[in-house]
Amino acid sequence: MSELRGVVVCHGPLAPALIAAAEHISGVNGALLPVSNTGCDRNLIEQRVLEAIGGVPAVVFVDMPSGSCLFAAMHSLKQTEGVKVVTGVNLAMLVDFIFHRELPVAEAAERAARAGAAAIKVP
Repeated sequence: MSELRGVVVCHGPLAPALIAAAEHISGVNGALLPVSNTGCDRNLIEQRVLEAIGGVPAVVFVDMPSGSCLFAAMHSLKQTEGVKVVTGVNLAMLVDFIFHRELPVAEAAERAARAGAAAIKVP
């Protein structure tokens, strides 16, 4: 199986910043593609997400569990096989995903979501 693509969909400049940090930590470049909602309506966000996925199996990481980024991703992907959406993106889930892109898409999405949730603590 080929490696999954990760698409990070966020408000403003958050997606490229998260990707840069994940690449710095992991030493792996090119596994994640950024999509921003800056300067676009839902239709344009949908187009950007679909272009980033590029017709290959992918996990789409969205910054918030509601809002324009999620609505655009869900609308454009509800008929798309081989793509899963994970909300509440954080650095821990992206790093986990980078190292487990060989997994089936549903398993990679669930694993990344668990890693992201486990990283949230009040020390």
